[in-house]
Amino acid sequence: MAMHDDEIQVSEPVVRSLLKNQFPELGGEPILKVESSGTVNAIFRIGEDLAARFPLRRRNPGVEWEALEVEASASAEFSRCSPFPGPQPVAIGEPGESYPLPWVIQTWLPGTVAEDGSGAASTRLALDIVELITALRSVDTIGRSFGRSGRGGDLRDHDAWVQECLKKSRSLLDVPRLSARWDQFVGLPRSAQDVMSHGDLTPSNVLVADGRLVGVLDCGGFGPADPALDLIAAWHLLDDERREVFREALAPGALEWERGKAWAFEQSMGAVWYYEHSNPSMSAMGRRTLERILADSAS
Repeated sequence: MAMHDDEIQVSEPVVRSLLKNQFPELGGEPILKVESSGTVNAIFRIGEDLAARFPLRRRNPGVEWEALEVEASASAEFSRCSPFPGPQPVAIGEPGESYPLPWVIQTWLPGTVAEDGSGAASTRLALDIVELITALRSVDTIGRSFGRSGRGGDLRDHDAWVQECLKKSRSLLDVPRLSARWDQFVGLPRSAQDVMSHGDLTPSNVLVADGRLVGVLDCGGFGPADPALDLIAAWHLLDDERREVFREALAPGALEWERGKAWAFEQSMGAVWYYEHSNPSMSAMGRRTLERILADSAS
């Protein structure tokens, strides 16, 4: 089932044809579609060491090419400063007869995505994520500030979206309680300056092995944002005890902690209803996070 109305279907024969035409040295490599809860790209593993990433939603190819170049630059910057590996950009492929957009070849990272609550009870994972966030925050923004759409700027800019999500969720969630919680979140002030942030530390972007963080995916959004944004990891990934370990180790202020909770709330409200049928794992993540947030507010 398609996740988006404008979704592009990508198959193994399409990928093989694109590789043979544009990167013939890779045309004979095994190709395997990677099943994940990701919502933006289709991922295919190419041999042992590479992966191809295909944007799923239609838009102007020129705009997409510019976006992929920006993402490649951000991913490279992330890898230079992160204590945990991220995929390295290798090449950008051109549109073909069977696929209308540019696409990306990048390095493959071993590990298992932290979906379905895996790693939630790992103290070591909680501390690894703190190490990651601390390292990213230490990178100089070089005068850059948040200037894009999406999470990481002003919570009030997301009020209309959350109100729509609340309406769409009436048959799925405890909307009165959630609405009251958002009313508390949306007005939270912010005085802290932007810091460098991964921006989307969700389970599908976190690779784990033996309860440790071993890699980080989707690093193309690395850039300046609200310091609270990467705190979404505490709510998406960790159980109550490990979340307290995370909080004690990172030591955010009370306001920053609440804003991190608010960003996780905003993301989760969209995930539950939008992906209810097309991406159950993502929808379940949203439910799990909202339950954690409501339980925390009741304590």
